[in-house]
Amino acid sequence: MNLSQPGLQPLPDIYGQAVRLEYFTIAWNALEALVAILFGYLAGSIALVGFGFDSIIEVTSGATLLWRLRQRGDLESEAESKALHIVGLTFFLLAAYVSYESIADLWFRRKPGESWIGIVLAGVSLVVMPLLGRGKRRLARKLGSRALAADGMEAYLCSYLSFTLLLGLGLNVWRGWWWADPLAALVMVAFMIREGVHAVRGDSY
Repeated sequence: MNLSQPGLQPLPDIYGQAVRLEYFTIAWNALEALVAILFGYLAGSIALVGFGFDSIIEVTSGATLLWRLRQRGDLESEAESKALHIVGLTFFLLAAYVSYESIADLWFRRKPGESWIGIVLAGVSLVVMPLLGRGKRRLARKLGSRALAADGMEAYLCSYLSFTLLLGLGLNVWRGWWWADPLAALVMVAFMIREGVHAVRGDSY
């Protein structure tokens, strides 16, 4: 189903649900970014800081989707394409940052401190983000929006980042395995690049 097809008018409440999900995405990720970057910096945890930057990218993605959802009529198809490309580029930006910092930490053997707040944040995000991702992809199917589907996939990716972050921080606290933190961050990169390629190419989600 494509919104640009003549005669297909999605129900206003579906648009409203999608807009509300994006507003929640922006608010939640703004808070998540603030907590993750602050406490990640204090603990010297690249995985936690990288998680915070991912949250900023989620804010950018959410704002892009809000703009896209407000474009109707003749502008809709163009807005869909632009939004999809912007979401794709955000994946690449995050992958580049996390790769650089993680490799530097492993090379220079920079050991992160313990961060219980980071562990709690990752645990909460592990619950919230899959729900967001599922909701966005459900609405994307109804609206015929690949950009919204890609944004939903980014939310699912964030839940995976939450799991790897939880694993990395937990192993550092439990076993003192300092390398688990940057290694967990590096594992995220392959998924970021893959989803970025799919979004930029405009693949179906």
